[in-house]
Amino acid sequence: MLIQLLFVLTAIVIGARLGGIGLGVLGGAGLAVLTFGFGLAPTAPPIDVMLMIVSVIAAASCMQAAGGLDLMVKWAERLLRKHPQHITLLSPLVTYLFTFVAGTGHVAYSVLPVIAEVATETKIRPERPLAIAVIASQQAITASPISAATVALLSMLAGFGISLMDILIIAVPCTLAGVLAGALYSLRVGKELEKDPEFLRRVERGEFKAASGTTRQVSNQRKALWAVILFLAATAGIVLFGSVESLRPVFTTSTGETPMQMSHIIEILMLTAATLILLVTRTDGLKAAQGSVFLAGMQAVVAIFGIAWMGDTFINGNMAELKGSIEQIVTQMPWLFGIALFVMSILLFSQAATIRALLPLGISLGISPWLLIALFPAVNGYFFIPNYPTVVAAINFDRTGSTHIGKYILNHSFMMPGLIATGVSVALGYALVATFYL
Repeated sequence: MLIQLLFVLTAIVIGARLGGIGLGVLGGAGLAVLTFGFGLAPTAPPIDVMLMIVSVIAAASCMQAAGGLDLMVKWAERLLRKHPQHITLLSPLVTYLFTFVAGTGHVAYSVLPVIAEVATETKIRPERPLAIAVIASQQAITASPISAATVALLSMLAGFGISLMDILIIAVPCTLAGVLAGALYSLRVGKELEKDPEFLRRVERGEFKAASGTTRQVSNQRKALWAVILFLAATAGIVLFGSVESLRPVFTTSTGETPMQMSHIIEILMLTAATLILLVTRTDGLKAAQGSVFLAGMQAVVAIFGIAWMGDTFINGNMAELKGSIEQIVTQMPWLFGIALFVMSILLFSQAATIRALLPLGISLGISPWLLIALFPAVNGYFFIPNYPTVVAAINFDRTGSTHIGKYILNHSFMMPGLIATGVSVALGYALVATFYL
């Protein structure tokens, strides 16, 4: 088992370094070693999760192609420029909302340059709002009803009677509280901009020049608004059907009366939204497939395909050994499973892939599904090593140099806001579950 684990971790590390679809294809290579080399029986690939993610990506990509995301960014810019002194508190709420609505943290790219420039113009250290804004975009993944991670969690806990609303009623307030705690900490991070040595050095050497952070104009606001409305309507429909099971269509099958599965509802509503966006706004479908949301989303699909399949196969093939070695300690201290989720997310750079890889083990160990929901935000650990795209983008957008990677790599701008946000989210979720559900 240890030799197999070594191959699994090697595939994860190399895949993460390759970037893009590297994580997914290396997962496939690791699966080949497990099946052909060690004789483990491959489990079923996570088809339902992948199809749900593809449908959400399709709708979000169509909204982006129609100008919907650009319109949302313009709204955010107006808010930030209207209240520049409160940018450290407002910026994480903006990126949280963007991710919550779109289901992907990559939408934060559009608003990060605005945050950087508004902060600089207001003489506020850009590191403060930028770092927590990036963390907020990650935390919102574990609160969004249409994110790949939430979809994966729902699909795996549905057999325990867990609904989408059960997840959201814990995840949303807990992650929001974590983000606000990180924002309050960020208010006092570092020296004031006008006293920052790196900023003064850049000004003295002429390396800093004023620039405009204005976002690009929306060519057709009416079309963009329709795209946003249609996408939000589909998202609201998913939350409604996920919360009230009696609203779902019921079909007669060989096993009796069966309500429509949430996976099918998500797929149908999101594909319908994508269709309506293209037809109503007369947007070219090819343009949707060329946007940043589609590219980032499809990379996530490939990653989940390879890594989750490899992880499932490894865990299923070694279930007896794994349960025998850690079952007692995890049963006594289930919060330790949260640490495992956090560490695995650092390696995988994906909340959804982490859930698909480790949650079967948590379920088999007998951890309460409510506790698994409470530990859900622990999968937001990929800020730990500062090489995730949104982290790198925030550093590059800050022309003052205040947002940085430290001398020792891990002492970077995102570490403390990330640890605080994740820690508060998990601790509050744990307290809520222990009080009301256990």
